[in-house]
Amino acid sequence: MKNNLFNLIDLEKRRQASTVNLIASENYASSAVLAATGSVLTNKYAEGYPGRRYYGGCEIVDQVETYAIEAGKKLFKADHVNVQAHSGASANFAVYFSFLKLGDTVLGMSLTAGGHLTHGHHINFSGKFYNFIPYGVDQESERINYDQLEQLAQQHKPKMIVAGASAYARLMDYERLAKIAQSVNALLFVDMAHIAGLVAADIIPSPVPWADIVSSTTHKTLRGPRGGMIITKQALGATLDKSVMPGCQGGPLMHVIAAKAVAFDEARHPSFKTYANNVVTNAITMAKTFSDLGYRLVTGGTDTHLFLLDLRDTKNHGTLTGKDVEELLGKCGIIVNRNTVPFDTQSPLITSGIRMGTPALTTRGFGKKEVEQVAVWIDDIIRHRNDDNQLETITDNVKKLCEQFPIPTGTL
Repeated sequence: MKNNLFNLIDLEKRRQASTVNLIASENYASSAVLAATGSVLTNKYAEGYPGRRYYGGCEIVDQVETYAIEAGKKLFKADHVNVQAHSGASANFAVYFSFLKLGDTVLGMSLTAGGHLTHGHHINFSGKFYNFIPYGVDQESERINYDQLEQLAQQHKPKMIVAGASAYARLMDYERLAKIAQSVNALLFVDMAHIAGLVAADIIPSPVPWADIVSSTTHKTLRGPRGGMIITKQALGATLDKSVMPGCQGGPLMHVIAAKAVAFDEARHPSFKTYANNVVTNAITMAKTFSDLGYRLVTGGTDTHLFLLDLRDTKNHGTLTGKDVEELLGKCGIIVNRNTVPFDTQSPLITSGIRMGTPALTTRGFGKKEVEQVAVWIDDIIRHRNDDNQLETITDNVKKLCEQFPIPTGTL
């Protein structure tokens, strides 16, 4: 079994190396991040916080976590940082657990408008434990309707307003959101999981100065290990920490916390700013290429690392759904994910759109020429989906491109 398992890991390594990854929430961690994640720190149980553990032998891991906290505070110019959350979802759970009571009213961006499952979807704990009132986007512009959001806030008087998204390509007006929250005495909570790397590099505005609480994952655009983190104002820090542990979690993953620290340091390197800028440039370039090819982009484009194609209004695809296109492209070595679009009539398992992101391929070194070529190949695959010879040729070309741009293995 051991040999079989490591064979599977090797197969996954080969799959990643030979495919173009356009999944907006994925990236390639550096060898230093991988080394920390696989280090002996995984052997240490360390319930509690630095200097306040429930286990002996924590002298070294106390220093590790303290280092990670300070690195996170420097990177995001934050008052208080908790690095123990196991994931973005568990970070969000801890935030709600810290500052809400069961049944409290919360405003959250709906999933079909681009929000996240943990922002109040009815099948998620957030939608089951709290009274989430969804806000969405304007039907014409497909951008957040702040006037409607403000009206909902005045009507429902929520305890918290949740901002942030997993499939919204435009910048958010944090100042307006903060004013709306303050007008009804609500906390403003921003989930910046997708854009954290762009925020860290000062490529886009930061929510930290405006929000009471900010959560994030540490992978995606931040290019660290899979995990979560939470940023708060100093006055809220003690309450949050108690809710993370012992409120929501037990022992922290010290090996992952070390890897988070590595990622925070890497994100402060000058080359990371160049990387983050290239991520956005590549997304804008690819989105424009699709538009020129006749595809309709949700909101008409992007300000960040991702964009959505609405397959309902594309003349080249016939009746293809997001599920169809995801599977079709996957067979040719281009990895995307199906995604609902605003006012979608398809189920989340089928969808009318696909989400594309540029963090991973930018890590590989793709630039303007390469992202334009990938967009053209995607169009060719869709239009010639019944031509096996054409699809085989494109698949070979995808593999050749991946060979030219191998996944980096070094550190910054």
